[in-house]
Amino acid sequence: QLQLVESGGGLVQPGGSLRLSCVASRFTLQYYAVGWFRQAPGKGREGVSCISSGGSSTNYADSVKGRFTISRNNAKNTVYLQMNSLKPEDTAIYYCAARALTLCPRESGSYDLWGQGTQVTVSS
Repeated sequence: QLQLVESGGGLVQPGGSLRLSCVASRFTLQYYAVGWFRQAPGKGREGVSCISSGGSSTNYADSVKGRFTISRNNAKNTVYLQMNSLKPEDTAIYYCAARALTLCPRESGSYDLWGQGTQVTVSS
């Protein structure tokens, strides 16, 4: 069964950093664009960032620009989300999703496969 698994979440103080990982199991990620999404309690799903299959193109939500960095290592079948200068409003479950396209999809509904999510809590 194809699978994406997120890890790296946890509890961090405001201003701190976390690095999330998204690892593909039982398939090769190198031909997939990969996005990160988040959902806070009682809120809708929000697109955070996306990276093209080769890693040359990225995009970010305005709320995280300058603080978050998406990257990938296709040899390791992994996409990362480095999160710096974290704020309490970043608290959410973070999901990665993959689409068998070179470029990032326009909408979240276009993704083929989703991970189970990892909890990020930013609190003092």
